[in-house]
Amino acid sequence: MKKILTILALVLLGFAANAVDGYKYTIDLTRVNDDKIFVELTPPDIKEKEIKFYLPKIIPGTYSIADYGRMVSDFKATDKKGRTLQVERLDDNTWKISNAKKLSKISYWVEDTYDTSLDGPDIFQPAGTNIESEKNFVLNPSGFFGYFEGMKELSFDINIIRSEGLYGATGLIPVNTGMELSTAVALETKSTTPSNKKVDLFRVDEYDRLIDSPLMYSAPDTAVIRVADTEVLIASYSPNKVVTAQEIAASIKEVLSAQKEYLGGELPVDKYAFIFYFTDQPVLSYGALEHSYSSFYYMPEMSIESMAQQLRDFAAHEFFHIVTPLTVHSEEIDDFDFNAPKMSKHLWLYEGVTEYFAGNMQVQYGLIDLEEYLDILRSKMVTASQYLDTVPFTEISKYTLDKYSDQYYNVYQKGALIGLALDLKLLELSEGKYGLQELMRELSSKYGKSKAFDDEELFDVITELTYPEIREFFKTYVEGDEPLSYENVFALVGIKYVPEMDVEAYSLGLQQSNITIANRDGVNYLAIGSTADMNAMGDSLKFKEGDVLVQINDKDIPPLGPELGQYIADVQNNLKEGNMLSYTVLRKNDAGEDERKILEARVVSIKMPQMHVLRPVENPTEKQLMTRKAWLSAH
Repeated sequence: MKKILTILALVLLGFAANAVDGYKYTIDLTRVNDDKIFVELTPPDIKEKEIKFYLPKIIPGTYSIADYGRMVSDFKATDKKGRTLQVERLDDNTWKISNAKKLSKISYWVEDTYDTSLDGPDIFQPAGTNIESEKNFVLNPSGFFGYFEGMKELSFDINIIRSEGLYGATGLIPVNTGMELSTAVALETKSTTPSNKKVDLFRVDEYDRLIDSPLMYSAPDTAVIRVADTEVLIASYSPNKVVTAQEIAASIKEVLSAQKEYLGGELPVDKYAFIFYFTDQPVLSYGALEHSYSSFYYMPEMSIESMAQQLRDFAAHEFFHIVTPLTVHSEEIDDFDFNAPKMSKHLWLYEGVTEYFAGNMQVQYGLIDLEEYLDILRSKMVTASQYLDTVPFTEISKYTLDKYSDQYYNVYQKGALIGLALDLKLLELSEGKYGLQELMRELSSKYGKSKAFDDEELFDVITELTYPEIREFFKTYVEGDEPLSYENVFALVGIKYVPEMDVEAYSLGLQQSNITIANRDGVNYLAIGSTADMNAMGDSLKFKEGDVLVQINDKDIPPLGPELGQYIADVQNNLKEGNMLSYTVLRKNDAGEDERKILEARVVSIKMPQMHVLRPVENPTEKQLMTRKAWLSAH
């Protein structure tokens, strides 16, 4: 009797016939069951009697535990005859396989992270996974593919079976795409029935490169632009087609061109991919995750006009990661331990300098003006003031997974301000000829993609490349616990810093301490939590505790989410002396039911306290002007 094989088994046999000595994975996107995908692995030769198989506990760039292995179920290991080998699950991410020399196949099912109900830590969406049959698959490799202990450096073949209408967006350059099942595999019997299944093959030389390479499969919506000699792919999944890849490309092209010039006119990659997943579900958090050759964005679905500046800010930050960590990184990053990670103490460099460059580049190339740029820096100082400023930043970086996990967001605030202070100090010492841009180019040349720096030696290396005073700067403000002296930092470029002062401004009548959140029909809205300490504008509007804010000047207030910030900014910018400001609120009546009330007051300027005020001095010195020009001008 002729043995009948499943299509997936034949595919695996066919790919194995051309195998190299490495991992041979197959994932079938046409085989979705209960929001799970089936994964099979033909492993490399195992020489040990027993061996451990891992999925990552954490991946680079996230700085938080994920425990991807908890998404795996029905894990099986078999020999060449299909007999089951003994497997013991040691923890969420680890399986011990006995009699491993006979291992021929591993298989398991994987649930996605976007809508899982499984217990465990929340996974940052850009590092997560999504399974929507025939619509969208977010394939962060950390969620699907594992490795054997001591065998991360072997090659990985990833075979993806997909429907004909799906396109795989990634920074990887494929070995082959769109292969027919009938020609890509050696079928025992040829079928005359056409198949709409295609096969894409990707190959990487080690596990670190695999984890660094997200893929997204969906109906094709792409655009390609050239930046220097780099091909930049923009891929978008917008479930309601609210935004397109072409619109995104048009929005960020100017930023990317400016970044190319900021980095010296050349980029260290041949291909780069911006991958955008837009959700039409309410979200409280969203963001992006950098990779060496791509970046992945998880954002609420809205028009390009609503998110244009935020999109450019995100893109600028993530694209700059081609400098750090691609070309400048420590040994902890170079040989990342996915299941017992050791953190670097230089988050000020990886995230802080990257964030600083993203803003400084925009002012240097005229995408924002000085006033806007100073407001960005002021905002970072305000936010940084909410975090610890009495612990060395190197310590916060080193222990960001545990003791200082609640301080991580400060790397984008104080980390960027450290970058600012270092840049201005270098420009002052060099009389405007050498700043942080030049330093990063030298570090990129010294190290590059394949050479890591020693975490303990970096400050000394930078000092050798620059000035003795820079070692004292690191000792005092980064290794030490002394807060940055904003007054001294900004004095170098003729900017006056005032810790706090009253300024004349138009107000919407509300401060952060007055606001709370109210839920109506499952949607979160702004509401009045307290009327204590309201400013004069708020008092004149006569708010009451519990009022749910519905409209301002007859325009609906969006629910809590990304559109809210832009909405508030637009209303604020349109306030004019003497005009009426009106709120429509929902207020409980005596029966406990919501009633709509309109509250009105005339707009007047009032004195409002403002922290970290920055203003150019009236008569800067010649040296201050020289340093300021080097700081704000393209070079």
